[in-house]
Amino acid sequence: MPRPVTAFNPRAPEVLAQARRARTLLARYSQLAPEDAEERGMVLRELLGHVGSGVWIEPPFYCEYGAQVHIGDETFVNVNAVMLDAAPIHIGARGLLAPGVQLLTVTHPVRAADRSVANRQPGDAPYVTQAAPITIGDDVWLGAGVIVLPGVAIGDRVTVGAGSVVTTDLPSDTLALGVPARPVRSLAT
Repeated sequence: MPRPVTAFNPRAPEVLAQARRARTLLARYSQLAPEDAEERGMVLRELLGHVGSGVWIEPPFYCEYGAQVHIGDETFVNVNAVMLDAAPIHIGARGLLAPGVQLLTVTHPVRAADRSVANRQPGDAPYVTQAAPITIGDDVWLGAGVIVLPGVAIGDRVTVGAGSVVTTDLPSDTLALGVPARPVRSLAT
């Protein structure tokens, strides 16, 4: 099912302010010792839109704005996760994101002629930028290096194999593999 695609100006003053805020909090988070779980949790709650109980994000971690990232209880995000959250990213409970997972809500028009901004104002980005939300259900495992593209919804209890690129929705209770990722078998009990 197609998700709404929203255009935005990544160089608008309010957008740049959100990005600077996120970078400041990410730098602070990266400097905290692993045993300082309470302070790490406080920074994550300030940075992200929602952080469930028991969430653990292993630095280095990168998000673009932070406020549109929502993570359910007991989810673990391993090193080098990238979340470009120009649109909402919802990750369910008990998720596992392996090293190098990328959740990318941002896109640009495919045709070069459609990427240029007509009648651009001073300070505006010269290119059209769009975003569409990503939704990931409960009990999902995204293997190492998985990339999830804009507008994708992944159902509950899905496993996506390492190196896969998720370009379309994946139904619950499936194992998906490949580029592009395709369901290869049911995981229903």
